[in-house]
Amino acid sequence: MPIKLIIFDLDGTLVDTARDITESLNHAIRPHGLGPLSVEETTGLIGEGTSRLIEKALEKPLGTPEAAVKEAALKSFLKHYSEHLCVHSKAYPNVRETLKRLPAFNKVVLSNKREDLSVKLLEDLGLKGFFTLIAGSDTTGAKKPSPEAVRYMLEKTGTSPAEALMVGDSPYDIEAASGAGVTTVAATWGYRDRGLLAGADYTMEDIGELMPLLIKLKAIEK
Repeated sequence: MPIKLIIFDLDGTLVDTARDITESLNHAIRPHGLGPLSVEETTGLIGEGTSRLIEKALEKPLGTPEAAVKEAALKSFLKHYSEHLCVHSKAYPNVRETLKRLPAFNKVVLSNKREDLSVKLLEDLGLKGFFTLIAGSDTTGAKKPSPEAVRYMLEKTGTSPAEALMVGDSPYDIEAASGAGVTTVAATWGYRDRGLLAGADYTMEDIGELMPLLIKLKAIEK
């Protein structure tokens, strides 16, 4: 079956959000005597959603954080990040150009970032209009690597697994898509070492390689 649906991860795949997340994370953990974390340290924590990001930032120095500490840090992070969502964040090279070249495909975003923040980020960057559906960690309650998150996107778009392809920079993306029977494409320009992406069906060094890959898969003609 030809590819009809392209599912994109957000952070580390379409948009480099690491610096804004780092600054908000440091704002949240500073009152607890922690940090500051570097952008490189923070990128190693990104990928499992906001709650898990806060847990991991607190766990390393404190062990399992008390519920009150975690809740305070999470609330502080969300407030700061929602107010500084797009200070430094920007689309990766060739993202906008590639999306413009894919009008024949249904394009959606599946992120472990909360839905409202995902929508606002894409809106602020002028990318929201490319996508028919944007889902976050709180959309269904199922987060990647759960295949349920991908199955939700298939159901909402009326697409079979054989007609879909997912592009992501994380092993969580690959595991979720593979579990749902969807073809996987690893984005090596993102936040994870390429060794962690070995399970993907295909690998790209730049999102501009998506068009040649779709031609190879006979999803579009030359």
